[in-house]
Amino acid sequence: MKRSFSKEVLSLIPLIMSGLLCLGVFFLLWNRTEADATFMLTVRSVADKLLYLSVIMAGLIMIYLGTTVISLRNTKSTLKSELSKVTQKMHNFRSIVEMLLRSKLWVPGLPSYIDEEYAGLTFFEVKEFYKGKSKLAIEFLQEKHNYADTENLYLEMKSLLYTSHRDKRIGESIHMPKVYDKRLVEKWLEHKCGSGLWYYFGYKYNIYKESLDLSNVFERHQEKIMKLALSIDNETFEDSSFNEVFLSKLGEYMTNEVIPKLYQLQEGSSQKMPSLIKYLTGLATGFLVFGVLLPLLNELLSFSPLLTLAGVAVIIALVFFIATSLFQFLSRASDV
Repeated sequence: MKRSFSKEVLSLIPLIMSGLLCLGVFFLLWNRTEADATFMLTVRSVADKLLYLSVIMAGLIMIYLGTTVISLRNTKSTLKSELSKVTQKMHNFRSIVEMLLRSKLWVPGLPSYIDEEYAGLTFFEVKEFYKGKSKLAIEFLQEKHNYADTENLYLEMKSLLYTSHRDKRIGESIHMPKVYDKRLVEKWLEHKCGSGLWYYFGYKYNIYKESLDLSNVFERHQEKIMKLALSIDNETFEDSSFNEVFLSKLGEYMTNEVIPKLYQLQEGSSQKMPSLIKYLTGLATGFLVFGVLLPLLNELLSFSPLLTLAGVAVIIALVFFIATSLFQFLSRASDV
């Protein structure tokens, strides 16, 4: 936070210095014209040259902005297309999880034990028990269970069927949102949701195979699960059949490939306009207003000589601002 605050302060220094320079130049020119009436001719000659400079600067900036915005739009379009594909993979995975969760895979009594006795408990709260926010999570961890430690897997799979990070329960029908709740995806990623399938059906299956009976999953559901897996990634699950090896591979694939990618694409597609674009837009507007429009209107309508002085002072200040601040903005853009 201190580092961020110091960066914000540093970014204001060129703006403050440019503002002071603008005021200083304006009063210097004003005093000079008050002392020497002929000096105004020199100011107007300089203003004419600055008008051409302003047109060139604004034109170059606007060309750059146009190409950059088009490029950003194309990139966002590609990201949204990719996000749609990955979101559909997540939909299919959640459909698999729902069938497994509602099946007879579990130790008898486990679903009602979790869904009724610990109805308000979430997998996230259990994983974050050390924060002390959930007394129910601490009570759950301290209690001796009779379900061969599979209750953690059950809670994890429930968490994959939420539609918001605030959810405590899942409904009768699972909603497949167009865009997943960003905080929920962060929670899935943080707690490696899906890795439980790899752990229970792969790494430690010899310990848990008596408590997780795959033969209890209806055959028609097994077929649906395999079709959904092929739609997630045909190449990865092409030669798979419904067994512990497949479920282990599925959990590993979702944890390492799909959920991280879902998070990255959501981050990319929701990014706001880069600060460099706003910076250049402001500069182009400044050059056009004070360097082009103001001098032309003043020349045509003869408003006041002071406007000519103001226009010259602002353009000089803008050039100084570019010289002192452009490197900072380019550095920030490269960091992002």
